[in-house]
Amino acid sequence: MVSTVIHQLAEARMLDYDVPVSFYWPEFAAHGKESITVRDVLTHQAGIPQMPRGVTPEMVCDWDFMIKAIEKLKPLWTPKTKTGYHALTQGWILGEVARQVDGRSLAQIVQEEICMPLGMTDLYFGIPKEMESRIARIGSEFLMGDAFSEGHLINQVIPKGMEPGSEFWNRSDIRQASIPGAGAIVSARALARHYAALCGEGVDGLRLLPPERTRIAATLQTEEPDVVMFDSPVRKGLGYWLGGPLSPMGDYVGVFGHEGSGGSIGFADPENRFALALTKNKLTWGPGDEATDRRVIRAVRESLSISGKNT
Repeated sequence: MVSTVIHQLAEARMLDYDVPVSFYWPEFAAHGKESITVRDVLTHQAGIPQMPRGVTPEMVCDWDFMIKAIEKLKPLWTPKTKTGYHALTQGWILGEVARQVDGRSLAQIVQEEICMPLGMTDLYFGIPKEMESRIARIGSEFLMGDAFSEGHLINQVIPKGMEPGSEFWNRSDIRQASIPGAGAIVSARALARHYAALCGEGVDGLRLLPPERTRIAATLQTEEPDVVMFDSPVRKGLGYWLGGPLSPMGDYVGVFGHEGSGGSIGFADPENRFALALTKNKLTWGPGDEATDRRVIRAVRESLSISGKNT
């Protein structure tokens, strides 16, 4: 969703993928980050996937605090030389770039440029307090922090206590905060509608991006082993992840979207004029083809006779 906002701003000529982030946000340049471009952040090659040390839920809810904390981070690798999933930091970095060039908060841009045009009332970066009763609680029988060694990079990227499925994400203050890397609260219908509006005739004749911009956004940028995702060769476009042999989206031409934690997913398949989203509140990590998201996607494709064209 944040990537879609960035591409809308690029289409409006308010930013350029290959311009340093610090051009739009000067303070970002500190501690060796002056060469990091918007493209580097979109492709998880910026080298700053790690969360600031010692962050508390209250700090995570404070946008200005997180921006100042990210300004102080030092790259863990030379930017552009590796790719590693910036699971949480990417959202704040791109969200702050959007705020700097547009003037509105990311949450406001999403509401005014995505939700309102598409008639969606169930997508938020920070829910209104009165909607609390509508939100499903999430949980998991498996927390990542319990499975990996203390020194594994993923424990810096997603600190213990903030793992998908933990009680952290059920807190009212977290739900009401704008946490763009992982904190969107959305229905499956709205998420699919967002992806449908990025391809084909769009939704009710409305497209969020013109065809050429979508093509640029969904063009392969890197498929190098992801150093955060256990050296898995994730195929990445500009912000969106692409279909491939290991992707639950399938190994199809032009497919783009993003996997979520524990089996949630949203994606578009432009060649087949098809968009799908699956949201879950019991987060699970199943083996291979037996994972819930893969089984659901496979069943839907088969029922619609849109198996797709293999890459």
